[in-house]
Amino acid sequence: MAIRVLLIDDHAVVREGYRRLIEKHAGIEVVAEADSAASGYQAFKSAKPDVIVIDVSMPGRGGIDLVRQLRQLDSTAKILIFSMHASATYAQQAFRAGARGYVTKSSPPEILVSAIRDVYLGRPALCAEINQAIAASSLCEQVSALDQLSPREFEILRMILNAKSTDQIASAFNLSPKTVANYHSEIKSKLEVKSDIELVYLCMRQGLVASLSEPDTA
Repeated sequence: MAIRVLLIDDHAVVREGYRRLIEKHAGIEVVAEADSAASGYQAFKSAKPDVIVIDVSMPGRGGIDLVRQLRQLDSTAKILIFSMHASATYAQQAFRAGARGYVTKSSPPEILVSAIRDVYLGRPALCAEINQAIAASSLCEQVSALDQLSPREFEILRMILNAKSTDQIASAFNLSPKTVANYHSEIKSKLEVKSDIELVYLCMRQGLVASLSEPDTA
């Protein structure tokens, strides 16, 4: 019996590539696709897949919060993150939310297929990049400040860093603007920063966002 897979990624061309790659291998089939956290949640309920492959960075509510939501709906859900982010912080947040595997999009194609099989069998799945990132992180003397955040707080932080307004974040999470503002304040408190500028620079130092360009002095 084939492993039934749900693909959740906001790029149709990317999903088509995944589908073709996955279905070249015997014993795996893509039974449904979705382009957002909301449609992915509905697709999970209707398709009842064996494994869900989720991208982290999607418009609105992202993949990590979707992992949390799916695991609340079904504590046995088998979820694999397939992301461009080769970051220990992203991986740790994904596992904290309930994912069982994390593979970067720069990994060789067979790694994704192998990870789907591992997650289906109940085994953790990490690509070499993420293994190295987590190992390097564990060698640091200080724990990342971002590890203090819950998956929900981490996703709200991701949207703040993407310059989303309080109203936009509230709409994505079905929260009131006041609740989002409270989350925003709590995030800054946990990270011990007083302003959004300090928040951005902290996240730059943690590798969560790209560094600002150096000024052109030519």
